[in-house]
Amino acid sequence: MNKIGFDSDKYLKIQSEKILERIKMFDNKLYLEFGGKIFDDHHASRVLPGFRPDNKIKLLQQFKGDLEVIFCINASDIEKSKIRADYGISYELELLRLIEKLQELGILINSVVVTMYCEENNISHLEKLLKERNIKMYIHRPTQGYPDDVDLIVSKNGYGKNPYIKTSKKLVVVTAPGPNSGKLGTCLSQLYHEYKNGVKAGYAKFETCPVWNLSLLDPVNIAYEAATADLKDVNMIDPFHLEAYREYAVNYNRDISTFPILKNILMRITGKEIYKSPTDMGVNMIKQCITDQEIVRQASTEEIIRRYYNTLCDYKQNICKEDVVEQAKSLMDKLELSLSDREVARIANEKAKEKGVNILAIKLNDGKIITGKESKILSCTSAAFLNAIKEITGIPDQEYLLSPAVIDGIYKMKQKTSYNTSYFLDLPEVLIALSICSVINPIIEKAIDELEKLRGCDAHSSYIIDKSELNALKNLGINLTCEPRM
Repeated sequence: MNKIGFDSDKYLKIQSEKILERIKMFDNKLYLEFGGKIFDDHHASRVLPGFRPDNKIKLLQQFKGDLEVIFCINASDIEKSKIRADYGISYELELLRLIEKLQELGILINSVVVTMYCEENNISHLEKLLKERNIKMYIHRPTQGYPDDVDLIVSKNGYGKNPYIKTSKKLVVVTAPGPNSGKLGTCLSQLYHEYKNGVKAGYAKFETCPVWNLSLLDPVNIAYEAATADLKDVNMIDPFHLEAYREYAVNYNRDISTFPILKNILMRITGKEIYKSPTDMGVNMIKQCITDQEIVRQASTEEIIRRYYNTLCDYKQNICKEDVVEQAKSLMDKLELSLSDREVARIANEKAKEKGVNILAIKLNDGKIITGKESKILSCTSAAFLNAIKEITGIPDQEYLLSPAVIDGIYKMKQKTSYNTSYFLDLPEVLIALSICSVINPIIEKAIDELEKLRGCDAHSSYIIDKSELNALKNLGINLTCEPRM
């Protein structure tokens, strides 16, 4: 049974109240810059046990009748087919995926804004795809004068050159398929046009992390830094908040560095000071919903170690640079953590050294650690998975989950068709074999029904497993780390 340290029901209640309160601060119209993942926020659910991955979409659904969404995407990200590392798909495809999922839930999609557009950018493919879906597309070119010349920025030759996006709802969520997509610029441009039209709309920012009213060294906030090490995000004490309120608040470097510019732009658009600090802009109610600090602390430290392991493996495969590894290591040092603190990794490495073969270990939700070793027939991932399923289902160890005839058939086929020297069954192949065997074996059908119990479990491999097995473990909801060894 997973331990719970966060109250999602309370979160949905008080977070929606906070957003509604912010809407009422203005002319009953708010542009809400919406950061992070709308769907499947697994980072938050890992560091805040009890935070449901679909909390953000449930939050938006509470405003469904008063809500519309504007998506932003950077023109260069379209042209370069920039890939999201977590999903392995382009920002363009992620944009379309998000649009379709929101529409399925009955949430109104207003339009897509292509930001930072230059004439040489080729966006015709996206334009065609959006037209087929009856989604309006707007183009924003780089704003003249930004960031220094506020007079030019807030003028007909600055934001005034951007087309006005007509909206009808009191809450306009401005979001994106990835970072650096121009959400803030789009919000400010809309505010400029709204005020020109006599509508005193407002702006606010929604992000799960960092949590402003947790300490700078709280593991939840350190875990956020670890997750964004490649973006060079650094948590800091908000100096503007401290000066204005004599209160410590945590924000991150990019928001703090751009706040003076943003404050001046907002002042020029609205004619008054709306926010005294970047923290003031946020509507984050995470801390109020933490019910067990110790559970959350432990989960967050696990995430920090996982992130460091992932960074080491990325560096080994030339996916990231050494400075990202150094940043991740510095975060480990802040909390005096080491790789040996990850119990499941320690067990996997000890077994691998003892047996002289690749090992994968899985820590079940009851704390028991199950291992699997590489053999002629099974990869270590497949072996550990089958052993874990037997454990959680109560199937005796001597009982076969897979028919020897099915295994033998797949094995012989791989020998004939594969150029590899190893023909063992990997995890995707084992999952297919299980589904085949379940048709005639009710025990296996029961085992498949128990797969949900692996969700949220930690695992560690003594080497970097291949992408197909990595994706299979991710789909099962298992939190994997690997030794940086090929």
